[in-house]
Amino acid sequence: MIRGGSFRRLLRAGAGLLGIWACCASGAESPPRFYVDDIKAATTRYIEAREDEAGIFRIVDEVTGESLELRFVTIHDPVRVIDENTYFACTDFHVVGEPDKLYDLDFWMDPDGNVLAVHTERIHKEPRRSVLFGWYKYPRYTFVDDEVVWLYEE
Repeated sequence: MIRGGSFRRLLRAGAGLLGIWACCASGAESPPRFYVDDIKAATTRYIEAREDEAGIFRIVDEVTGESLELRFVTIHDPVRVIDENTYFACTDFHVVGEPDKLYDLDFWMDPDGNVLAVHTERIHKEPRRSVLFGWYKYPRYTFVDDEVVWLYEE
């Protein structure tokens, strides 16, 4: 004999299983979830695919029009989940032959099946030189509620 409390728990468990069955039977599928390691792996794959045989990452600076030759340094922590379909990573690259001259590049990615794929790359910070401090990264934009806000006229 099933007592009242046990019977209610059994009913709730059955309803939960029925909900799972209904979801799967209808073909409804929740979007895949990606985590820190997935975001970093997707960023690394993208960078490696864009590098030439010598390990040089080439990008045209959308502000200056200059063709840059860069080497990957690191992915910053933390990487971010912006919403259920947008993921983000910030990185450092140095100018070839000038390891102190750093660019900060940002990468946005979306799910492509069961992996993340980069869809946008942008220079976030450019190297500037100060007499007092040497090379530093000068920001072009900031983020407000995960949206890019340009700091200066382009």
